[in-house]
Amino acid sequence: DKSKKKNTSLVAIDVWTTPEDNPKMGAVRAVERAFEARVRERAPERSGVGKVVPPEVESAVESCQSSEDIPMLRRVCQQHESPMSRLLLMSIDHLDWPKADNVDAIQSRARHEITRLERGLVVLEIIVGIAPLLGLLGTIAGMMTLFSGIGQAGLNDAAHLAQGIALILNATLLGLLIAIPSLIFWSYYTKKVETIAVEMETLCAEFIRRQYRNSARS
Repeated sequence: DKSKKKNTSLVAIDVWTTPEDNPKMGAVRAVERAFEARVRERAPERSGVGKVVPPEVESAVESCQSSEDIPMLRRVCQQHESPMSRLLLMSIDHLDWPKADNVDAIQSRARHEITRLERGLVVLEIIVGIAPLLGLLGTIAGMMTLFSGIGQAGLNDAAHLAQGIALILNATLLGLLIAIPSLIFWSYYTKKVETIAVEMETLCAEFIRRQYRNSARS
């Protein structure tokens, strides 16, 4: 018996193990792979990475295999202004430096670019830290109001007691409603900046390693 496996595409169908067993299903699988490749190709642009590391610049780095290709890479970087382009242009300008000095210069520039990407994260980080404290401050104020009313009117005034409890809960709820979404956005964008930094580091390291290896051979 021929073994089958479940296809996890949008349409649940059975696909034979090899395209030769079922040519129609093999064609379906080929179309599915092409669609998945197109989705992966467009994913960086949708996630915001494409604005920092343009696909054209990434392709140019991969195509830059020797010193003869450097003018092409410089032209692409100048046409697509981005943090990645600025790092590559700096590394190109310093290729006559020793490798260690060039790497140090790129790392200093990269820290500057990452700091620019993290500008808005500072505000979110402050909100995440302050919002729970504001909620705690409101809770303390509500408890003070509550116990003050109890001291004056005793436990017989149920309306005053409920008002104080409501103030405590509203203050706590307000602090959480501000802190939780801010924490979610802060975590999301912090992770995105880390992903972008790794992508930039990988491309720069690949370019530097290839260029200095070629110059050492020549």
